[in-house]
Amino acid sequence: MAERGRFLVLEGIDGCGKTTQIEQLRRWLPHSGLMPAGAELLVTREPGGTPLGQALRQQLLHPPGEAAPCSTAELLLYAADRAQHVQERVRPALQAGHWVLCDRFSGSTAAYQGYGRGLSLELIDQLTLVATGGLQPDLTVLLEIPLEESLRRRGHRTADRIEAAGEAFLARVCAGFAALAAQGGWRRLDACRRPDAVTADLQAAITALVAAPPGQG
Repeated sequence: MAERGRFLVLEGIDGCGKTTQIEQLRRWLPHSGLMPAGAELLVTREPGGTPLGQALRQQLLHPPGEAAPCSTAELLLYAADRAQHVQERVRPALQAGHWVLCDRFSGSTAAYQGYGRGLSLELIDQLTLVATGGLQPDLTVLLEIPLEESLRRRGHRTADRIEAAGEAFLARVCAGFAALAAQGGWRRLDACRRPDAVTADLQAAITALVAAPPGQG
């Protein structure tokens, strides 16, 4: 049986540079010498990492007309997306010895629906456990930028339903990410710097991870 692969997650508010950094890691990791021979890199995201998840993503971020979910329904839809994602894509890849690089995971749910919407963090933890079966990332990196920088970077781009919830909501999300990173042992990187400097720190963090035993999932 292949050694369990590594599970890497990038978190942060919109505009923090996750898309840019994930693309850099997509190019670098397979040629970095860190992945075992035969291991592949699965790059995925939440919500939307499966066909079901793509439909849920549309409903969550761009619902038609008056079809927007309430806060509790929103939380349950994210949990459904995660359950399908873990079972269909993430866990099978890790068990086969492949690596998984994911744009958002359970930390985003705690930050947005917990700290942002004010839903119970205990309930969110319970739903996360059900959805993931206890699977946890080997490394979670928070790309940190101030809310003002997030808004500047987004500019006049059309906001999705979550982004359009208002600055007070997004400020709570930012505070939530900081609290989660402090409690959960995440790696925190200043994402206001040049992208190549952030990339270098990400590569260093992943290189250091290889020296540690894989997590349990």
